[in-house]
Amino acid sequence: FFFFKQKTAYEMLRSLVGSEMCIRDRYQRRVHGGASGYSQCEKIQEEIMEMIDREADGSDSLEGFVLLHSIAGGTGSGMGSYLLEKLNDRFPKKLIQTYSVFPNYLDSSDTVVQPYNSLLTLKRLTLNADCVVVLDNTALNRIAVDRLKIPNPSFAQTNSLVSTVMSASTTPLRYPGYMNNDLIGLLASLIPTPRCHFLMTGYTPLTIDIQASSVRKTTVLDVMRRLLQTKNIMVSAPTRKGAYISILNIIQGEVDATQIHKSLQRIRERKLANFITWGPASIQVALSKKSPYVESSHKVSGLMLANHTSIYSLFERVVKQYDKLRKRNAFLDNYKKESIFKDNYDEFDDSKNVVEQLIDEYKAAERPDYIDWGFDELKGDEMY
Repeated sequence: FFFFKQKTAYEMLRSLVGSEMCIRDRYQRRVHGGASGYSQCEKIQEEIMEMIDREADGSDSLEGFVLLHSIAGGTGSGMGSYLLEKLNDRFPKKLIQTYSVFPNYLDSSDTVVQPYNSLLTLKRLTLNADCVVVLDNTALNRIAVDRLKIPNPSFAQTNSLVSTVMSASTTPLRYPGYMNNDLIGLLASLIPTPRCHFLMTGYTPLTIDIQASSVRKTTVLDVMRRLLQTKNIMVSAPTRKGAYISILNIIQGEVDATQIHKSLQRIRERKLANFITWGPASIQVALSKKSPYVESSHKVSGLMLANHTSIYSLFERVVKQYDKLRKRNAFLDNYKKESIFKDNYDEFDDSKNVVEQLIDEYKAAERPDYIDWGFDELKGDEMY
Protein backbone atom coordinates (compact mmCIF):
# COMPACT_ATOMS: atom_id res chain seq x y z
CA PHE A 1 0.00 0.00 0.00
CA PHE A 2 1.04 3.64 -0.32
CA PHE A 3 0.66 6.51 2.18
CA PHE A 4 0.70 10.10 0.90
CA LYS A 5 0.90 13.55 2.38
CA GLN A 6 0.84 15.40 -0.99
CA LYS A 7 -2.38 15.40 -2.99
CA THR A 8 -0.65 15.34 -6.40
CA ALA A 9 1.38 12.20 -5.61
CA TYR A 10 -1.73 10.54 -4.20
CA GLU A 11 -3.77 11.24 -7.33
CA MET A 12 -0.98 10.05 -9.66
CA LEU A 13 -0.45 6.69 -7.99
CA ARG A 14 -4.15 6.12 -7.34
CA SER A 15 -4.70 6.17 -11.09
CA LEU A 16 -1.94 3.55 -11.46
CA VAL A 17 -2.67 1.01 -8.68
CA GLY A 18 -6.23 1.90 -7.67
CA SER A 19 -7.62 3.79 -4.70
CA GLU A 20 -7.89 0.65 -2.53
CA MET A 21 -4.10 0.52 -2.24
CA CYS A 22 -3.61 4.18 -1.31
CA ILE A 23 -4.20 6.04 1.94
CA ARG A 24 -4.35 9.83 2.04
CA ASP A 25 -3.18 11.69 5.13
CA ARG A 26 -6.40 12.98 6.64
CA TYR A 27 -4.76 15.01 9.40
CA GLN A 28 -2.95 17.37 7.02
CA ARG A 29 -0.39 18.62 9.50
CA ARG A 30 3.34 18.62 9.07
CA VAL A 31 4.93 15.75 10.99
CA HIS A 32 8.49 16.39 12.18
CA GLY A 33 8.74 14.14 15.23
CA GLY A 34 8.81 10.38 14.79
CA ALA A 35 6.63 10.01 17.89
CA SER A 36 3.92 12.09 16.20
CA GLY A 37 4.02 9.89 13.09
CA TYR A 38 3.90 6.85 15.37
CA SER A 39 0.77 8.16 17.12
CA GLN A 40 -0.93 9.09 13.83
CA CYS A 41 -0.33 5.60 12.51
CA GLU A 42 -2.04 4.18 15.60
CA LYS A 43 -5.18 6.09 14.63
CA ILE A 44 -5.37 4.53 11.17
CA GLN A 45 -3.75 1.18 11.92
CA GLU A 46 -7.01 -0.77 11.54
CA GLU A 47 -7.46 0.57 8.01
CA ILE A 48 -3.83 -0.22 7.14
CA MET A 49 -3.79 -3.73 8.61
CA GLU A 50 -7.12 -4.56 6.95
CA MET A 51 -5.57 -3.60 3.61
CA ILE A 52 -2.45 -5.68 4.32
CA ASP A 53 -4.50 -8.68 5.49
CA ARG A 54 -6.61 -8.53 2.34
CA GLU A 55 -3.53 -8.60 0.11
CA ALA A 56 -1.87 -11.32 2.22
CA ASP A 57 -4.96 -13.53 2.05
CA GLY A 58 -5.05 -13.11 -1.73
CA SER A 59 -1.43 -14.24 -2.15
CA ASP A 60 -0.68 -17.76 -3.35
CA SER A 61 2.62 -18.03 -1.48
CA LEU A 62 3.37 -15.07 0.78
CA GLU A 63 7.11 -14.81 1.47
CA GLY A 64 7.33 -11.50 3.27
CA PHE A 65 6.97 -7.75 3.16
CA VAL A 66 9.03 -4.90 1.72
CA LEU A 67 8.89 -1.47 3.40
CA LEU A 68 10.17 1.72 1.76
CA HIS A 69 10.73 4.68 4.06
CA SER A 70 13.04 7.44 5.29
CA ILE A 71 14.43 7.13 8.82
CA ALA A 72 14.74 10.88 9.46
CA GLY A 73 11.32 12.34 8.58
CA GLY A 74 8.36 12.17 10.94
CA THR A 75 6.16 9.96 8.76
CA GLY A 76 8.90 7.63 7.50
CA SER A 77 10.33 7.29 10.98
CA GLY A 78 7.19 7.14 13.12
CA MET A 79 4.78 5.40 10.79
CA GLY A 80 7.54 3.13 9.48
CA SER A 81 8.47 2.10 13.03
CA TYR A 82 4.87 1.37 13.98
CA LEU A 83 4.32 -0.75 10.86
CA LEU A 84 7.52 -2.72 11.48
CA GLU A 85 6.32 -3.62 14.96
CA LYS A 86 2.80 -4.51 13.80
CA LEU A 87 4.00 -6.63 10.86
CA ASN A 88 6.47 -8.48 13.05
CA ASP A 89 3.72 -9.15 15.57
CA ARG A 90 1.02 -10.10 13.02
CA PHE A 91 3.28 -12.16 10.71
CA PRO A 92 6.13 -13.48 12.93
CA LYS A 93 7.23 -16.14 10.42
CA LYS A 94 7.32 -13.88 7.36
CA LEU A 95 10.41 -12.04 6.19
CA ILE A 96 10.49 -8.24 6.52
CA GLN A 97 12.87 -6.37 4.23
CA THR A 98 13.21 -2.60 4.15
CA TYR A 99 14.76 -0.04 1.84
CA SER A 100 15.70 2.65 4.35
CA VAL A 101 16.89 6.09 3.29
CA PHE A 102 19.41 7.65 5.68
CA PRO A 103 19.72 11.47 5.80
CA ASN A 104 22.49 13.53 4.24
CA TYR A 105 24.60 14.58 7.22
CA LEU A 106 26.55 17.16 5.17
CA ASP A 107 23.47 19.31 4.42
CA SER A 108 21.26 21.08 6.93
CA SER A 109 17.78 19.61 7.17
CA ASP A 110 14.43 21.29 7.63
CA THR A 111 13.68 18.52 10.12
CA VAL A 112 15.70 19.65 13.12
CA VAL A 113 14.81 16.54 15.12
CA GLN A 114 16.12 14.08 12.52
CA PRO A 115 18.77 12.66 14.95
CA TYR A 116 15.96 11.73 17.37
CA ASN A 117 13.88 10.20 14.57
CA SER A 118 16.84 8.29 13.14
CA LEU A 119 17.78 6.76 16.50
CA LEU A 120 14.20 5.70 17.28
CA THR A 121 13.84 4.09 13.84
CA LEU A 122 17.21 2.31 14.03
CA LYS A 123 16.00 0.50 17.14
CA ARG A 124 12.96 -0.86 15.24
CA LEU A 125 15.04 -1.74 12.19
CA THR A 126 17.43 -3.69 14.43
CA LEU A 127 14.76 -5.56 16.39
CA ASN A 128 11.91 -5.99 13.89
CA ALA A 129 13.41 -6.18 10.39
CA ASP A 130 15.12 -9.22 8.87
CA CYS A 131 17.03 -7.27 6.21
CA VAL A 132 17.68 -3.54 5.80
CA VAL A 133 19.03 -2.22 2.50
CA VAL A 134 20.69 1.07 3.45
CA LEU A 135 20.39 3.95 0.98
CA ASP A 136 22.51 6.83 2.23
CA ASN A 137 21.64 10.28 0.88
CA THR A 138 25.18 11.47 1.62
CA ALA A 139 26.64 8.83 -0.71
CA LEU A 140 23.88 9.26 -3.32
CA ASN A 141 24.63 12.97 -3.60
CA ARG A 142 28.37 12.28 -3.77
CA ILE A 143 27.84 9.80 -6.60
CA ALA A 144 25.61 12.24 -8.49
CA VAL A 145 28.18 15.05 -8.18
CA ASP A 146 31.45 13.14 -8.57
CA ARG A 147 30.51 10.25 -10.82
CA LEU A 148 27.65 11.63 -12.90
CA LYS A 149 28.98 15.21 -12.96
CA ILE A 150 25.72 16.80 -11.84
CA PRO A 151 26.58 20.00 -9.89
CA ASN A 152 23.25 20.26 -8.05
CA PRO A 153 21.42 16.93 -8.21
CA SER A 154 17.65 17.14 -7.95
CA PHE A 155 15.39 14.81 -5.98
CA ALA A 156 14.36 13.17 -9.25
CA GLN A 157 17.96 12.42 -10.16
CA THR A 158 18.90 10.93 -6.78
CA ASN A 159 15.61 9.03 -6.73
CA SER A 160 16.53 7.52 -10.10
CA LEU A 161 19.61 5.98 -8.43
CA VAL A 162 17.40 4.51 -5.70
CA SER A 163 14.91 3.11 -8.21
CA THR A 164 17.77 1.57 -10.22
CA VAL A 165 19.04 -0.27 -7.14
CA MET A 166 15.56 -1.44 -6.14
CA SER A 167 14.77 -2.62 -9.65
CA ALA A 168 18.07 -4.52 -9.98
CA SER A 169 17.73 -6.16 -6.54
CA THR A 170 14.31 -7.57 -7.41
CA THR A 171 15.26 -8.71 -10.93
CA PRO A 172 15.95 -12.35 -9.89
CA LEU A 173 12.44 -12.44 -8.40
CA ARG A 174 10.74 -10.94 -11.44
CA TYR A 175 12.75 -12.95 -13.99
CA PRO A 176 13.50 -16.12 -11.98
CA GLY A 177 16.19 -18.64 -12.87
CA TYR A 178 17.39 -21.86 -11.27
CA MET A 179 18.86 -20.14 -8.19
CA ASN A 180 18.13 -17.05 -6.07
CA ASN A 181 14.56 -16.96 -7.33
CA ASP A 182 12.88 -16.22 -4.01
CA LEU A 183 13.31 -13.51 -1.39
CA ILE A 184 14.47 -15.82 1.40
CA GLY A 185 17.03 -17.58 -0.81
CA LEU A 186 18.32 -14.24 -2.05
CA LEU A 187 18.96 -12.84 1.42
CA ALA A 188 19.71 -15.89 3.60
CA SER A 189 23.36 -16.20 2.58
CA LEU A 190 23.96 -12.47 3.09
CA ILE A 191 22.90 -12.45 6.74
CA PRO A 192 24.73 -15.10 8.83
CA THR A 193 23.70 -13.60 12.20
CA PRO A 194 20.33 -12.01 13.08
CA ARG A 195 21.51 -8.54 14.19
CA CYS A 196 24.01 -7.94 11.37
CA HIS A 197 21.36 -7.54 8.67
CA PHE A 198 22.18 -4.06 7.31
CA LEU A 199 23.29 -4.24 3.67
CA MET A 200 25.07 -1.71 1.49
CA THR A 201 24.70 -1.55 -2.28
CA GLY A 202 26.80 -0.70 -5.30
CA TYR A 203 25.74 -0.43 -8.93
CA THR A 204 27.61 -0.09 -12.23
CA PRO A 205 27.52 1.33 -14.81
CA LEU A 206 25.78 4.33 -13.28
CA THR A 207 23.84 6.44 -15.77
CA ILE A 208 20.93 8.80 -16.00
CA ASP A 209 18.71 9.37 -19.01
CA ILE A 210 20.77 12.18 -20.55
CA GLN A 211 23.93 10.08 -20.37
CA ALA A 212 22.53 6.79 -21.61
CA SER A 213 23.98 7.16 -25.10
CA SER A 214 27.55 7.80 -23.91
CA VAL A 215 28.10 4.67 -21.82
CA ARG A 216 31.13 2.66 -22.80
CA LYS A 217 31.05 -1.09 -23.29
CA THR A 218 31.50 -3.18 -20.18
CA THR A 219 32.80 -6.68 -19.52
CA VAL A 220 31.92 -8.96 -16.62
CA LEU A 221 35.33 -8.37 -15.02
CA ASP A 222 34.93 -4.59 -15.36
CA VAL A 223 31.53 -4.71 -13.71
CA MET A 224 32.57 -6.97 -10.81
CA ARG A 225 35.75 -4.98 -10.19
CA ARG A 226 33.94 -1.64 -10.15
CA LEU A 227 31.30 -2.94 -7.76
CA LEU A 228 34.02 -3.28 -5.10
CA GLN A 229 35.23 0.31 -5.50
CA THR A 230 34.24 2.62 -2.65
CA LYS A 231 33.20 5.39 -5.05
CA ASN A 232 30.40 3.19 -6.45
CA ILE A 233 29.00 2.13 -3.07
CA MET A 234 25.85 3.94 -1.95
CA VAL A 235 26.78 4.18 1.72
CA SER A 236 29.26 6.71 3.10
CA ALA A 237 31.31 4.14 4.99
CA PRO A 238 35.07 3.44 4.70
CA THR A 239 34.95 -0.01 3.06
CA ARG A 240 38.75 -0.11 2.81
CA LYS A 241 38.66 -0.63 6.57
CA GLY A 242 36.91 -3.56 8.18
CA ALA A 243 35.86 -6.64 6.23
CA TYR A 244 33.10 -8.06 4.09
CA ILE A 245 30.85 -10.57 5.85
CA SER A 246 29.18 -11.57 2.58
CA ILE A 247 28.72 -10.35 -0.99
CA LEU A 248 26.08 -11.11 -3.60
CA ASN A 249 26.55 -9.75 -7.13
CA ILE A 250 23.49 -9.70 -9.36
CA ILE A 251 24.78 -9.61 -12.94
CA GLN A 252 22.26 -8.60 -15.60
CA GLY A 253 22.64 -9.30 -19.29
CA GLU A 254 23.72 -12.08 -21.62
CA VAL A 255 26.66 -13.52 -19.69
CA ASP A 256 28.56 -16.78 -20.06
CA ALA A 257 29.30 -18.75 -16.88
CA THR A 258 32.98 -19.06 -17.82
CA GLN A 259 33.28 -15.26 -17.75
CA ILE A 260 31.98 -15.27 -14.19
CA HIS A 261 34.50 -17.91 -13.05
CA LYS A 262 37.43 -16.07 -14.68
CA SER A 263 36.36 -12.77 -13.13
CA LEU A 264 36.06 -14.30 -9.65
CA GLN A 265 39.49 -15.86 -10.03
CA ARG A 266 41.05 -12.52 -11.02
CA ILE A 267 39.41 -10.77 -8.05
CA ARG A 268 40.68 -13.49 -5.70
CA GLU A 269 44.21 -13.27 -7.11
CA ARG A 270 44.32 -9.49 -6.74
CA LYS A 271 42.74 -9.65 -3.26
CA LEU A 272 40.29 -6.89 -4.10
CA ALA A 273 37.88 -7.91 -1.32
CA ASN A 274 38.86 -8.45 2.32
CA PHE A 275 36.58 -10.97 4.06
CA ILE A 276 36.03 -11.90 7.71
CA THR A 277 38.10 -14.86 8.94
CA TRP A 278 35.31 -16.81 10.65
CA GLY A 279 33.16 -17.39 7.54
CA PRO A 280 33.43 -18.35 3.87
CA ALA A 281 35.46 -15.85 1.84
CA SER A 282 33.61 -15.95 -1.47
CA ILE A 283 31.54 -13.71 -3.72
CA GLN A 284 28.20 -15.20 -4.69
CA VAL A 285 26.85 -14.42 -8.12
CA ALA A 286 23.27 -14.48 -9.37
CA LEU A 287 22.69 -14.22 -13.13
CA SER A 288 19.59 -12.40 -14.28
CA LYS A 289 18.01 -11.29 -17.52
CA LYS A 290 17.53 -7.65 -18.39
CA SER A 291 14.00 -6.31 -18.61
CA PRO A 292 12.71 -6.58 -22.19
CA TYR A 293 10.64 -3.43 -21.63
CA VAL A 294 13.52 -1.08 -20.77
CA GLU A 295 16.11 -0.09 -23.35
CA SER A 296 19.74 -0.25 -22.20
CA SER A 297 22.87 1.00 -23.95
CA HIS A 298 25.18 -1.47 -22.18
CA LYS A 299 25.20 -5.24 -22.45
CA VAL A 300 26.22 -6.04 -18.87
CA SER A 301 25.35 -4.29 -15.61
CA GLY A 302 25.73 -5.34 -12.02
CA LEU A 303 24.36 -4.74 -8.52
CA MET A 304 26.27 -5.62 -5.37
CA LEU A 305 24.46 -6.39 -2.12
CA ALA A 306 27.10 -6.54 0.60
CA ASN A 307 27.22 -7.03 4.34
CA HIS A 308 30.27 -5.05 5.50
CA THR A 309 31.43 -4.35 9.04
CA SER A 310 32.27 -0.70 8.31
CA ILE A 311 28.57 0.16 8.13
CA TYR A 312 28.71 0.69 11.89
CA SER A 313 30.29 4.11 11.16
CA LEU A 314 26.89 5.20 9.83
CA PHE A 315 25.25 4.22 13.12
CA GLU A 316 27.98 5.94 15.15
CA ARG A 317 27.23 9.13 13.22
CA VAL A 318 23.54 8.87 14.18
CA VAL A 319 24.41 8.37 17.87
CA LYS A 320 26.87 11.28 17.81
CA GLN A 321 24.28 13.65 16.29
CA TYR A 322 21.69 12.43 18.81
CA ASP A 323 24.04 13.10 21.75
CA LYS A 324 24.59 16.69 20.59
CA LEU A 325 20.86 17.41 20.82
CA ARG A 326 20.08 15.29 23.86
CA LYS A 327 22.73 16.77 26.16
CA ARG A 328 20.94 20.13 25.70
CA ASN A 329 17.46 18.52 25.77
CA ALA A 330 16.76 20.47 22.58
CA PHE A 331 13.47 20.24 20.64
CA LEU A 332 11.84 17.75 23.02
CA ASP A 333 8.56 19.63 23.54
CA ASN A 334 6.74 17.95 20.65
CA TYR A 335 7.75 14.50 21.89
CA LYS A 336 6.27 15.18 25.35
CA LYS A 337 2.83 15.48 23.74
CA GLU A 338 2.87 11.84 22.61
CA SER A 339 1.92 8.93 24.86
CA ILE A 340 5.18 7.06 24.39
CA PHE A 341 7.09 9.98 26.01
CA LYS A 342 4.39 11.16 28.38
CA ASP A 343 6.13 10.13 31.60
CA ASN A 344 9.83 10.05 30.68
CA TYR A 345 12.36 9.72 27.87
CA ASP A 346 13.33 6.11 28.57
CA GLU A 347 12.50 5.19 24.97
CA PHE A 348 15.40 7.35 23.78
CA ASP A 349 17.79 5.71 26.24
CA ASP A 350 16.62 2.24 25.27
CA SER A 351 16.97 3.03 21.56
CA LYS A 352 20.50 4.33 22.06
CA ASN A 353 21.41 1.18 23.99
CA VAL A 354 20.13 -1.06 21.16
CA VAL A 355 22.06 0.91 18.52
CA GLU A 356 25.26 0.83 20.60
CA GLN A 357 24.94 -2.94 20.96
CA LEU A 358 24.56 -3.16 17.17
CA ILE A 359 27.74 -1.09 16.72
CA ASP A 360 29.61 -3.34 19.15
CA GLU A 361 28.49 -6.45 17.29
CA TYR A 362 29.65 -5.17 13.91
CA LYS A 363 33.01 -4.25 15.46
CA ALA A 364 33.25 -7.71 17.02
CA ALA A 365 32.49 -9.30 13.64
CA GLU A 366 35.88 -8.06 12.42
CA ARG A 367 37.67 -10.24 14.97
CA PRO A 368 38.52 -13.93 14.50
CA ASP A 369 36.84 -14.83 17.82
CA TYR A 370 33.45 -13.36 16.84
CA ILE A 371 31.77 -16.77 17.12
CA ASP A 372 32.43 -16.68 20.88
CA TRP A 373 31.52 -13.01 21.23
CA GLY A 374 28.80 -12.40 23.81
CA PHE A 375 29.07 -15.79 25.49
CA ASP A 376 30.94 -14.38 28.48
CA GLU A 377 28.12 -11.90 29.13
CA LEU A 378 25.51 -14.66 28.82
CA LYS A 379 27.39 -16.86 31.29
CA GLY A 380 27.63 -13.94 33.71
CA ASP A 381 23.89 -13.31 33.46
CA GLU A 382 23.12 -17.00 34.07
CA MET A 383 25.37 -17.07 37.17
CA TYR A 384 23.69 -13.93 38.46
